[in-house]
Amino acid sequence: MRRTNKKAKLLNGSAAALLALSGGTLGIGAAHAQDAAGAPAAGEESVSKVVVTARRREETLQDVPVSVTAFSADQLSKQAVPDVTALALALPNTTLKASRATNSTLTAFIRGVGQADPLAGFESGVGIYIDDIYLARPQAAVADIYDVERIEVLRGPQGTLYGRNTIGGAVKYVTRKLGPQQDLRVRATVGEYGQKEAVITASTPLSETVRIGGTVARFKRDGFGDNLFTGKGNYDKDVTAARLSTEIAPTSDLFIRLAGDFTQDDSNPKNGHRLIPGRSGNWPLLDDVFDTQGNLTRALGRDQEVRSYGGSATIEYRIDDVWSVKSITAARRDKSWAPIDFDALPVVDMEVPALYTNRQFSQELQVTYTGARLQGVAGLYYMDANAFNKFDTILAGAVPTSTYTMGDIDTKAWAAYFDGSYALTDTLNLSLGGRYTVDKREADVLRQIYFGLGGSPEMGNPGAILFRTDTDLRNGLLEREDKKFTPRVAVNWKLHNDHNLYASYSEGFKGGGFDPRLNVIGTRIPLATARAGYAPETIETWELGLKSAFNGGRITTNAALFYSDYQDVQIPGSVAIDSDGDGRDDSFAGVTTNAGKAKIKGAELEAIANFTPNFMVAGMYSYIDADYKEYIVAGVNVADARVFQNTPRNSANLRANYDIPLPIMGRAGRVSLIGSVSYKGATYQFETPSVLDQESYKIWDASIVWTRADGKVRAGLHGKNLNDEHYKTAGYLFPTLGNEGTLTAFYGNPRTISATLELRF
Repeated sequence: MRRTNKKAKLLNGSAAALLALSGGTLGIGAAHAQDAAGAPAAGEESVSKVVVTARRREETLQDVPVSVTAFSADQLSKQAVPDVTALALALPNTTLKASRATNSTLTAFIRGVGQADPLAGFESGVGIYIDDIYLARPQAAVADIYDVERIEVLRGPQGTLYGRNTIGGAVKYVTRKLGPQQDLRVRATVGEYGQKEAVITASTPLSETVRIGGTVARFKRDGFGDNLFTGKGNYDKDVTAARLSTEIAPTSDLFIRLAGDFTQDDSNPKNGHRLIPGRSGNWPLLDDVFDTQGNLTRALGRDQEVRSYGGSATIEYRIDDVWSVKSITAARRDKSWAPIDFDALPVVDMEVPALYTNRQFSQELQVTYTGARLQGVAGLYYMDANAFNKFDTILAGAVPTSTYTMGDIDTKAWAAYFDGSYALTDTLNLSLGGRYTVDKREADVLRQIYFGLGGSPEMGNPGAILFRTDTDLRNGLLEREDKKFTPRVAVNWKLHNDHNLYASYSEGFKGGGFDPRLNVIGTRIPLATARAGYAPETIETWELGLKSAFNGGRITTNAALFYSDYQDVQIPGSVAIDSDGDGRDDSFAGVTTNAGKAKIKGAELEAIANFTPNFMVAGMYSYIDADYKEYIVAGVNVADARVFQNTPRNSANLRANYDIPLPIMGRAGRVSLIGSVSYKGATYQFETPSVLDQESYKIWDASIVWTRADGKVRAGLHGKNLNDEHYKTAGYLFPTLGNEGTLTAFYGNPRTISATLELRF
């Protein structure tokens, strides 16, 4: 209790500064959903009226006492946002990017909380939801944006409002419902590097109560660089996606949606750029950071491939004017053949052919109440998921070896949650929420070392000779169950119709688990320690926010201060080891640490100013100070030598939109001139500083878009990263392994120019 009071006093003491910050800033920061919706044309609704469903009910963005940013379909279209990772440039304290050596696996961090390891056994700290359906695994989560109504991003723990508890935040795709009339939409894109994209969306009513619709999309692009060994493109794109849905409304109170989606990624393996020459002297550094010489192209006899598909059934029934119920049933699967060439050389030095398979089933039941003074939601949630991976780590050296690793993780989760808001007065509201979670995990882990560079029998080399089994924990040896109640309390006070002040306290929780790279013999882990696995992590977050509107909603500012106590932080990693005691590193193993304590504090400001009906300036600035206080390694607290990964201290974005009436071919319309600059501060890739870390950088974007007055034609020219900034997003750091050593980096997209055409019939 003393600790809670101390944090509350800290936030109360910051209230005056927050009020001044929010009320006096116009040119810095971007709005939440307002910015996403773009500047309103004459006669359009004020941007302060943007509606979101962050709390499972429709509310205006300025009224909801939660840190949430929303992007409308119109804004995503006007700026030609390609996928979810591009949103991070405009989001406070948020990192979204493709994981190292992948095209479609997502690494997500919000306010210092996330998870960078995509292996089975590790769950994301940031939840990705598609129409309230939680994606249990990061594979195939870098989704191209199509067929959406909006995207909402919530910061801070989300357990009392969503089926799956997410400790850091949530990214929520809201897809478009089918309209009552026949609808046909076509979007085409051409651009540099052979970019060719097409998205076709169609829907039609079959009767007064039944509608069907679907979208087929094709995304194709040559590589930003070349693989000098294979002659193929590096960082290319070859994705096919489809979505089909049927909506049934037998009565005005009953709505049923059946939906299915499919994604196929046949892009080439993405290989890194070496930052050190090979030790033999045969492999100098390449000039182009997007070029590579990696020779591993197949895993289990298959080219690189990611296949993802799922189906869902959503039933909503309004009992009366205040009560409604909702059922969400969903199942998903994905499979990835991933040849990962760590060393990025045309020789076998450190290579990892891998296979990932994931499946999940979830069922959620919700009850919502919307009364005059009381509104809320309560729900039950169940998930049954399996994450499986197997891979070889092929290492050259004095004695070449292939280490086979298998992890098979079952997760069963049950939860009950509620969140309600009660109007104490006409201006003062109290929100209370709670969640009880049970996470049960069972795992099989196997690690074996084989002689030679040919790989293991499980990965396609039946003649491999077994040297040693380091870990064999199967058949029920790895089990754990974690339980936790996490509350949320919030108070919001409408100082004025245009000023909403709120304060909240919330807790987040993520269950423990097992590292699939466990090396019991090589790292001398006691069997009891290995069987216990790693512990759950928890967070306590205090937040103070102010959402304001001025001049009839033409100017809005949304500001927040937050402070978090982060406990038992789950930090997976791989370290080079000397398994035979000869003084030379000859293998690597997974080492998952529960860093004991961390403190995170920060500030976020988003603002938008509509100076005229045709001219808008928006921006965002965020600051975060994330610091480990206790990080025990071999009995020693090394917190002073550790940093938070994927959490730049400062981030900013400034965007302007100027609309000019411009008829074309006798049809009324307007041209939008859009320019933006984004800043990201220095970013660490791991908990220990290294040469892979990225210094601060800026990204300049610009678009020229013409939209016909009726909205049925839109044409645009878009420039991304116009300053052609080369910035590292991830990498591999194993300089002591193999004959040549591994230190490779992956980079964000270079400068690109594209043209888009959208037609609606």
